[in-house]
Amino acid sequence: MAENRRPLTNFLLCSCVFTITLWNNIKPSDENEFIANYSSSLLEDNSDYETKSLPLSHTKRLQFASADNRINHSSWDVVHNTSDSLVLSNIPENGISDLIQLLSKFNKTSGLQNLTLNNITTSWKNFIRILQIVWHTSIEYFNIFEMKLLSDIKKQSFNYTGTSMKALIITNVSIEVFYFSQDDLYRIFSEMNITALTISDSKIIHMLCPSERSQFRFLSFSNNDLTDMVFQGCNKLDLLETLILQRNQLKKLSKVSSMTSKMKSLKHLDISRNLLYYDENHCHWVGTLAKLNLSSNKLTDSVFGCLPISVQILDLQNNQIRTVPKDITELKALKELNIAFNRLTELPGCSHFRGLELLNIEENSVLTPSSDFFHSCQNIRALRGGHNPFQCSCELRDFVNLEKKSGGRLVGWPESYVCEYPDDLKGTQLKDFHLSELSCNTTLLLVIALVVTVVVVAVTSFLCIYFDIMWYLKMMWQWTQTKRRVWNSHPEDLQSILQFHAFISYSERDSFWVKNHLIPNLEKEDGSVQICLHERNFIPGKSIIENIINCIEKSHKSIFVLSPNFVQSEWCHYELYFAHHKLFSESSNSLILILLEPIPQYLIPARYHKLKALMAKRTYLEWPKEKSKHGLFWANLKATINSNLPVSTEVIVV
Repeated sequence: MAENRRPLTNFLLCSCVFTITLWNNIKPSDENEFIANYSSSLLEDNSDYETKSLPLSHTKRLQFASADNRINHSSWDVVHNTSDSLVLSNIPENGISDLIQLLSKFNKTSGLQNLTLNNITTSWKNFIRILQIVWHTSIEYFNIFEMKLLSDIKKQSFNYTGTSMKALIITNVSIEVFYFSQDDLYRIFSEMNITALTISDSKIIHMLCPSERSQFRFLSFSNNDLTDMVFQGCNKLDLLETLILQRNQLKKLSKVSSMTSKMKSLKHLDISRNLLYYDENHCHWVGTLAKLNLSSNKLTDSVFGCLPISVQILDLQNNQIRTVPKDITELKALKELNIAFNRLTELPGCSHFRGLELLNIEENSVLTPSSDFFHSCQNIRALRGGHNPFQCSCELRDFVNLEKKSGGRLVGWPESYVCEYPDDLKGTQLKDFHLSELSCNTTLLLVIALVVTVVVVAVTSFLCIYFDIMWYLKMMWQWTQTKRRVWNSHPEDLQSILQFHAFISYSERDSFWVKNHLIPNLEKEDGSVQICLHERNFIPGKSIIENIINCIEKSHKSIFVLSPNFVQSEWCHYELYFAHHKLFSESSNSLILILLEPIPQYLIPARYHKLKALMAKRTYLEWPKEKSKHGLFWANLKATINSNLPVSTEVIVV
C-alpha cells in the first residue's frame, strides 16, 4: 500500500509552467478534495504524453488554465476519470473547437457533476453548441463566469429534453453585438426545464415568460437592466419559490406586486438596490410570499400601504422612511423587520406587528422610543437599536430597563447605545445613565403632589377653623374699608377725632352690672368722664361694624367687661378685635380689661387667642365680690382713664 501511495508523476521541466503532483488510490477519508493544475504547454512540450491519457482517477476537482490558447483534449481520459468537478479557464475564441471536442467526450455515464467555464470568448452559435452538449451529459451544475459573446445573435434551435442539469449560472457577460432580436437571446433561457437559473452582471434588459409551465424554482437576475415590465402577466412560473431582481431598474412597487400575483409558490423576493417607490396604486401580492427584501430603494412611509400581509421577514433598510403610520394594514405574520438606515425618529410600536420577534432599527434618528413600543412589542426577542442619537431623558428609562430585565435582548449592548443629547451627557453609554424614580415617574410625582396638596389644604383648613382666620380676614377688610371711608370723608377732623374717654364693650347679659354700677360710678354729674355706649352713641343708618369701629376710634380707652357671657358674644369679639388692632396700629395702651367673673380657659373659644394673650400678659381689674373693696376698684379704674379732653398720648398701664 505504501508503494501505491507514492507520487506517480513528477515533472520538473525548465520550460514548464508548473508542477503536477498526483496520488493514486487516494481514499476519500485521506483527501476530500484535490485540485490539479495543468498547463497545455507542458503537454505540448512533452511528446511522450501526447498520445497517452493522464491518470486522473480519484481526483475530486480538476482545474485547467490554458496558457497557449489551446486545449489538448486527446490527453484526457474521460472514460476512467471519476472527478466530479472541472474548471476550465482562459479559453479564447480559437480554443472553442477544442473545448467542444473535449465536452463531447462526456455523456450521461461520466461522473462529472460540476462544470465551470471561466473567462471564455465565443460566438453565440458556439455558445449554444456548448450549452446543448452539456445539457445531455451528467453535469448537474454548469457555471459560466466572464463570457464575451461575439458575432450575430440569431435564433437557434435547442433540445431541452433528457437533461441532468439542475442549475445554470451565467455571470458577467459582455455582448459585442449591437443589433439582434431580444427574443432570440432570451427565449433560450426562458424555456429551460431546470430548477435554478442565474444570469447576473450581464446588462440584460428583459426576460421572456416561458411558453409552457416552467420548472424554475430559483431565478436570479441581479445587476442587470430589467424594468417593471419583466414577467408582467406571466402565469407559467407557478413553481417558482425564489426570485432575485436586485440592482436593476425597477421603479413602481405596485407593478412589481402585480408581477408576483400569479407566482403561486413564491416565498422569497429580493428587489433591493433598485429605484422603487410606491405610486399609491393598489398592490396585488401573491399570498405565499414570506420573505421580502426592499432595501436600498426610494421608499417612504407610504410603503406600509403596499406590503404583503403574509410576509414574515421584511427588509426595508436604507430607504427614506420617517415613521411607521398608524393606519397601515396589520401584518400578523411578520416576525423579522429590518428598518435600519432610515430617518425614523422613534421606535415603532408593534400594534400592527403583533408577532414581531426581531427588529433592527440601527442608524436612524431615534431620540426617544415611543411609549407604545414597550406596551405593544412584548414578543420582541432581539432588538438592534444602536448607533442612534439618543436623548438621555426620562423616556429612555424604560428602554434601559428593557435590557436589564431581558438580559441580552438589545443586540450590541452597551457599546452601540450612547447618549447624544443633552451636551453634558454626550458620549455616555445608556447603561451609565440614571435618573431617580421620582423625577421620571409622572404618576408617582402626581400622587405625591396630590398628597402634599391635600395635607397642606387640610392643615390650612384646620388652622383656619381653629384660629378663625377667615373671620380675622373679614374683620381686617372691614377695618380697612371703614378707615378709608373715614379718611376720605373727614380729613379735616383727623386731629380732633377723640370725643370720649372710654368705649365700653360688654355682653347684653352683663348689661345690668354695666348700667347700674359701671356707668353711674364713671359718669358723674360734672361730666368729667364721657362714656361711649352703643345704645346711645351708635349712629342710625350705619352698619354695626362701622359703628363699633367709629366708637373705638373716637374713644381714648376701650373698656372690656369680661365674663363667660362676653366670650360667647360675637359682637364682643368684633369689638375686642378692633380695639386690639388699634392698640398695635397706634402703639398705644388703650385697653382696659375688667374681669367681672372668672373665665375658665376651656370656655374661651380658639378664635379668642388674642384675649388669652392679653389676659396672660396684661394686668386687668377684677371686680371684687366684697363691698368693702368696691371703693378701691372704682378709684383704680378712674385713675386709669384720662379725665379731660383733648387727651394725652401718655400710656397708662394698669
